[in-house]
Amino acid sequence: MSGAPTRILLADDQDDVRSGFRLVLDSQPDMTVVGEAADGATALELARRLRPDVVLADIRMPRLDGLELTRLLAGPEAVRPTRVVVVTTFDLDDYVHTALRHGACGFLLKRSGPALLIEGVRAAMAGDALISPQITVRLLRQLSATPPSPSASPVPAAPAAPAEDPLTDREREIVRLIARGRTNAEIGTELFISPGTAKTHVANIQAKLKAGNRVGIAAWAWETGLVAPRP
Repeated sequence: MSGAPTRILLADDQDDVRSGFRLVLDSQPDMTVVGEAADGATALELARRLRPDVVLADIRMPRLDGLELTRLLAGPEAVRPTRVVVVTTFDLDDYVHTALRHGACGFLLKRSGPALLIEGVRAAMAGDALISPQITVRLLRQLSATPPSPSASPVPAAPAAPAEDPLTDREREIVRLIARGRTNAEIGTELFISPGTAKTHVANIQAKLKAGNRVGIAAWAWETGLVAPRP
């Protein structure tokens, strides 16, 4: 594999969590952990000094929480925007919405396992946003069941439906799987294609639908009736 490895900063107040993440990520030939922080303020200082490619940030940390850290590193006012993936135990809707508004490149649950953690880092580097499948499905169920309120925290919006469906049959298959919360690896397994091919299809779908991320693709599927909401 060519090119320098992805440089990662870990921000979590639990030593064992950081150790576990480091073990998983350093085992990948294209990744290296360059720093650790036990609180948000230290993470901010290290991110500005070390300039990592990706910051993995917990939400509840001393001194500066992960949502504010995300805003400062990835938000519209960031001087040097940094990719931030929120990795947390807490999947409250307000946290998800706020993290995405603040520019997070992903929102993963710690219980999702090492494979999704690795894919989340790679998705961030590819300009995608990976969200734990169970959160994606819940957000979309809310989108289909609840009319939008001007004062509500926004779920990532679905792109406007085109006059004609621009997708191929294969792309529609992939959109259905995205709407069910499948990762690229799972899509590849179900459709007998490589994860890299699945990733290419997802990028093409995003471009065709003008969707900002996977949630936007899935929201389009639900809103256009390509996938029926599950109870």
